Amino acid sequence: MFKKILCTTDGSAAAGRALRVAGSLAADAGTTMDVVHVIEYYPAGRVAGLATRADEPEIRVRIEEQVAGAGVPCVTHMPHAAAGGIARCVADLADELGSDVIVVGTRGHSAIAGAMLGSVTQRLLHEASCPVLAVPPLRDSEAVPESRPAVAAG
Repeated sequence: MFKKILCTTDGSAAAGRALRVAGSLAADAGTTMDVVHVIEYYPAGRVAGLATRADEPEIRVRIEEQVAGAGVPCVTHMPHAAAGGIARCVADLADELGSDVIVVGTRGHSAIAGAMLGSVTQRLLHEASCPVLAVPPLRDSEAVPESRPAVAAG
């Protein structure tokens, strides 16, 4: 069904889960996957005059690790967008690439918190011209402690 898959990431655990779901879709379709991390910049600068996040190098390392574990060949895109323009940037890239679906993780905020914090996922639902698959975070009851590997029943 989906042959051209675009997955967004910010290096977070929620984005990592979305990347695994997108990788599974790509594997089932026998295709590669596009991964996008939008580097948000602040035209007026931030604290200490920085235009981008100070931890951007660490975020890029986490993203490289997540992409390496996706299980399918990936093409990574890292465009820049002004603060508040991430959803529009992702939607435009999806159009440019001819994506059939955008896969994005959610953090599980309530509707009010999402509105106040500026949910990229919520904005994508309005900006994108293709379907948006929102991958929710694991519930506490589903989470596996990091120190203990998950074991498949069988």
